[in-house]
Amino acid sequence: LPSERELARKLAVSRPVLREALVTLEIAGAVEVRGGAGCFVLGAPDDTRPTFADGGPSPFEVIHARRVIEDETVGQAAENADAADIASLTETIAMMRADIAAGRDTRETDRLFHVRLADIAGNSVLTGIVGDLWAHMTAPVFSQLGVHSGLRDTDTLTVTEHMRIIDAVAAHDVEGARKAMAEHLGRVSSVLLEGVNGGA
Repeated sequence: LPSERELARKLAVSRPVLREALVTLEIAGAVEVRGGAGCFVLGAPDDTRPTFADGGPSPFEVIHARRVIEDETVGQAAENADAADIASLTETIAMMRADIAAGRDTRETDRLFHVRLADIAGNSVLTGIVGDLWAHMTAPVFSQLGVHSGLRDTDTLTVTEHMRIIDAVAAHDVEGARKAMAEHLGRVSSVLLEGVNGGA
C-alpha cells in the first residue's frame, strides 16, 4: 500500500483513523504490516473474505477519555493524598520495575497505579470508570497498535512519568499533578501514532 501519509491524504481521513483501520485489517488477515517496510495486502483464494471481529474501541478515543477522566482523578488525589496513599503509589513503581527487570508485561502494574490514584480521589464511580477504560487497553486493536508502535518498549519512561505524578500528588500540587498526567497520556498517544507503515 502507499505510505500512511499518502493514504490518509487520498482517503481524506486522519492518520489515527487510518492507523486503526490498517491494524483492524491486519487482525482480520487482510494485510500484513512489516516494520520499516510498510503495509502489504495479503493474497487469498477468491472464495475467502477477511473476518472482522470486534477489535475494541478506538485506541485514540480511549486515551482521550482517559485524559478527561484522569485529569479529575489526579487532581482530587493531589488534594486528598496522605502518607499511606503515597506509599501505595510508590509500591506500584517498585512492582513495575520488577516487571521490567523480569521481562514481564507491565500493563497490570501500570493499571494498578492509575486505579490506585482514582481510589485516592475518593470517588468509587470514577475508580470504576478508570478500571473500565483500562480494560480497553488490552483489546485487540489497542494491543496490536501497541506492538507496532513499540509502546511496551517505553516502560522505563512510563515509570519516570509515574514518579513525576507521585511527586506532584505528594506535594498536594493539583495543577502540577494534572500537568504531569496530561504529559504522560499525551506521550502515550504520540507513541501510538508512530510505527505502522514506517510512521510515514
